[in-house]
Amino acid sequence: QVQVVESGGGSVQTGGSLRLSCEASGSIRSFNAATWYRQAPGKGREEVAIGTSHGTTTYLAESVKGRFTTSTDNAKTTFYLQMNDLKPEDTAVYYCQADLTYTNDDGRVTREFHWGQGTQVTVSS
Repeated sequence: QVQVVESGGGSVQTGGSLRLSCEASGSIRSFNAATWYRQAPGKGREEVAIGTSHGTTTYLAESVKGRFTTSTDNAKTTFYLQMNDLKPEDTAVYYCQADLTYTNDDGRVTREFHWGQGTQVTVSS
């Protein structure tokens, strides 16, 4: 059993910063990468960023380049999305899709994607 929990959302004013966390727990063998998505009211889900366990960011949406970065902790159990210079158009529910290798209930090593529950980010002008 694995669990992915997001945290760090909130309300800020334009120009503010937030750091979202995506933590995996359970029989995790490796947290390979985290893909961050967001969904604004009335819009489809947008891919925002991809961070790897090597500490690199392999993708950033054009709309967030220069403002958002990804990172991971030394234990590689938590990925972060640092969001700076936030704008009202960044308002959305942010989701983490975790690429996990873990031992399942049958004792098999499995690699799958697991989603966090989402966290609300609201940026006011």
